[in-house]
Amino acid sequence: MLLAVFSDIHGNRQAFEACLKVARAKGAERFVLLGDFVGYGADPEWVVDTAMELVAQGAVAVRGNHDQAVNSSTETMNAEAQIAIEWTRGRLDAAQRRFLAELPMLVEDSDRLFVHSEASSPQRWHYVRSTADAAKSLISTPAHVTFCGHIHRPALYSMSVTAKMTSFVPKTDVPVQLLRGRQWLAVLGSVGQPRDGDPSASFVLFDTVSCQITYCRAPYDIASAAGRIRENGLPPWLADRLSQGR
Repeated sequence: MLLAVFSDIHGNRQAFEACLKVARAKGAERFVLLGDFVGYGADPEWVVDTAMELVAQGAVAVRGNHDQAVNSSTETMNAEAQIAIEWTRGRLDAAQRRFLAELPMLVEDSDRLFVHSEASSPQRWHYVRSTADAAKSLISTPAHVTFCGHIHRPALYSMSVTAKMTSFVPKTDVPVQLLRGRQWLAVLGSVGQPRDGDPSASFVLFDTVSCQITYCRAPYDIASAAGRIRENGLPPWLADRLSQGR
């Protein structure tokens, strides 16, 4: 089965639509959503409704820290993110908020694990910034492949049976074979707010039979997404950063 895995959509309708279109054109058979459906972007209602529809059709979805913040006052964020969350609270209806609140922190599916931040302590929202961070996540699960997001920058880590770590930044549209003799941590880029210098929306395709992973990019109408942010009075930097990919 070909999985399309998305993370950190952040209320960006234009980016999410573009990724769904590209993934379907490439033959995606099932969708996985790694959280942070809301925050930053100006179309949280559409994004959450679309996620709800996909889950009803068999998609996997987990909770991100921005999703949790919608229903919790204990999540701490920077000033701009907090402004966006408070604005988002006023846009979502009870059913949409309940959907976010009831999402699991992680999902185990065969020899795969899906989580927003990382597997060792999902509720702490740690970022995977190094091989040490990746190793901590990998040793906490027997899964062959763990998929996570949260940091908005693509990376791929692996650990051998002797705990030797490797890491690299995968190239777009170049399949990587995830060998069975190692454990892997696939860190996704962001659909709605990439921070790796490439403004195109980012997602992953994974073939469950061949164990090949492919990091993909989808150009989208950045001007429209940025315009929506400005129209709704959200912090201008949230619009400006989209064209910069940071």
